[in-house]
Amino acid sequence: MNLQGVSAVVTGGASGLGRATAEDLVRRGAHVVIVDLETSNGALVAKELGENVTFAPADVRDPDAVGRALDTAQAQAPLRVLVHCAGRGGALRLVGRDGEPGSLDLYTEVVTINLIGTFNVLRLAAARMAANEPIDGERGVAVLTASVAAFEGQIGQVPYASAKAGIVGMTIVAARDLASKLIRVCTIAPGTFDTPILARLSEEVRSSLAATVPHPSRLGHPEEFARLALSIVDNPMLNGETIRLDGAIRMAPR
Repeated sequence: MNLQGVSAVVTGGASGLGRATAEDLVRRGAHVVIVDLETSNGALVAKELGENVTFAPADVRDPDAVGRALDTAQAQAPLRVLVHCAGRGGALRLVGRDGEPGSLDLYTEVVTINLIGTFNVLRLAAARMAANEPIDGERGVAVLTASVAAFEGQIGQVPYASAKAGIVGMTIVAARDLASKLIRVCTIAPGTFDTPILARLSEEVRSSLAATVPHPSRLGHPEEFARLALSIVDNPMLNGETIRLDGAIRMAPR
């Protein structure tokens, strides 16, 4: 897809995987709208990335806020690309050390942000894309973000793994659903990546995580996620697929 004269929305674009993707999209000529929480560094990142980047604060669960962000994108150029990176973790055991059942509130919050938030952003963006004139046989492409936790969730990852598995399950159905609209949907399932979340851990813990990756035996770079996201955008035959990006890691129980 030629990204000149195209708007792209990147949720979670204020840091990590989202920011790296926003940077690549800008380099390719797209106007990028970063969607992130109002409390994020989104405004600063948009300023750093230049005049072709706009920050639109929104919680991905909020239809009105997401709609306003998409309006911002469409005001610049037709919306043809969505890269949805927004999400959160949350450790939870089914039965705590005190013998009490795990928190339903925490489970609900993590699943709502990660899974329902993904559906909300995808449905709203797809409706905008469906009104585009086709170019080279397509109107748009959406890249979602799951995790290897969708396949090998670790102890304490019940909410996160549930949500990410839901995104994997959503992918092929969404691609088939939107095929008549000429909109593609793919998902990236990253392994352990060097993002701000992992940056908070000690070097010892980070090194231990890196050592579990067979090859290359290191944490993934956000730029590698961005490279795959742009490859999906570029390749019109990639559709309905979840692609693991993990250096062949298979997560242990803990």
